[in-house]
Amino acid sequence: MSYTCFDVEIADGVAHVKMNRPEKRNAMIAAFWEELPRIVRDIDENSKARVIVLSSTGPVFSAGIDVGMFQDIGGAKDKNAPQYGASFYIDVKRLQASLSSLENCRIPVLTAIQGGCYGGGVDLITACDMRYGTADSFITIYEINVGMTADVGTFPRILNHMPEGIVRELAYTGRKMGAEECKSRGLFNEVYADHETMMSAVMDMAREIASKPPLAVYGCKRAITYSRDHSTADALDNIAIWNMSMLIPSEMMEAMMAGKQKRAGNFKDLPPVETKKA
Repeated sequence: MSYTCFDVEIADGVAHVKMNRPEKRNAMIAAFWEELPRIVRDIDENSKARVIVLSSTGPVFSAGIDVGMFQDIGGAKDKNAPQYGASFYIDVKRLQASLSSLENCRIPVLTAIQGGCYGGGVDLITACDMRYGTADSFITIYEINVGMTADVGTFPRILNHMPEGIVRELAYTGRKMGAEECKSRGLFNEVYADHETMMSAVMDMAREIASKPPLAVYGCKRAITYSRDHSTADALDNIAIWNMSMLIPSEMMEAMMAGKQKRAGNFKDLPPVETKKA
């Protein structure tokens, strides 16, 4: 299947989803917001891969939301219309849900960032499980420079990685935070000299994760996200119930035998998600 904003390749249990509009600095046009969740759902619900790697092309990772989008969101051409606020709310919730597909899917999502990551691009990467950058990469919560408050996902998620005071500084000033500072603050897992080196390392990491028992990886992703958003007591109860319901002894035995015999494990993929037809 072909897409306007992405190329998708699947090999070795890894789906490589690549933004493919470098001539437009990978700005997030209307098609982006429709295609991303569709791609993620297709990979996840049909068990086509065990890990997703999200990357980009050209000198800029993403210029953020395309300015043309602002003319259409909430019927912005007619701001005096009484339904403007309600329409805006509906549209922003749709954009939020598009990025939340990365967090809500069953499999890990790794993202590789080169060059600038502006505005909506920061919303995008914070919805992923792990982030890697090139030495020349940077983020900027750019919305303040165009008179906006970032609203598609940055604030609720970036606060899980950085101190509140630093997030406020980035939000209030729109300053660029370089790769090394992103790593030191906890946003980036690692920084690499160039794009080629980064992609090689990230794909190796993705293949390593893909070699692990998929159900256990899914359990980890679910438990980590749940623990982030709930109390310790609730999180402990949740993971106990998860393992009570989902633990598969045969997968555990295979993992232990594979380790002992120094071979790749033979694990079952996650079951496809059946969707009811209307």
